Amino acid sequence: MEKTCYKMLLHICCAPCSTHVINILKADYDLDGYFYNPNIHPESEYKLREKEVQRYADSNNIKIIREEYDAERWFELTEGMDDLPEGDRRCDICFEMRLERTAKYAKENGYDIIATTLSISPHKNAKKINEIGTKVAEKYHIKFLEADFKKKGGFERSIQMSKQFGLYRQSYCGCIFSKKEAEKRALSKKK
Repeated sequence: MEKTCYKMLLHICCAPCSTHVINILKADYDLDGYFYNPNIHPESEYKLREKEVQRYADSNNIKIIREEYDAERWFELTEGMDDLPEGDRRCDICFEMRLERTAKYAKENGYDIIATTLSISPHKNAKKINEIGTKVAEKYHIKFLEADFKKKGGFERSIQMSKQFGLYRQSYCGCIFSKKEAEKRALSKKK
């Protein structure tokens, strides 16, 4: 298939999630990556993930636009939602915050379409991500690529590619609450 002339801005949450997605999209789009994830906690984890995203992107000649770490904004938006489980309303707010920022940047910088790596995770609701992505893209009068990248073995392929490239694979989604849930799961497995 011939590459289209569409400029795509791909929101990337982490390097492992980006592997398979970049591999698919770079064949059809003029692709740049966008790293905006103020949900990631602590900041040292954010910096590690940012470094790995850049390392993988460099190996694929993909430009990465990196935003400032703004955890304060994320904590403001999710205040009072500490007890919600992963996948609940707090996650929807987090998706919307990151995808809206992606759409805004894309519109201001001449991109035609946005997408996100978020749907590669088996822990994420692709339908909800696509609804949010479509809504924010419409607000900025650009397109959103609806996808469920975990399908057709996409998630498994991302794991293989992560191992092949020696990428750091985190044990939790990113926020302090998913970190606590992952720690609880790890403790219960030890018992």
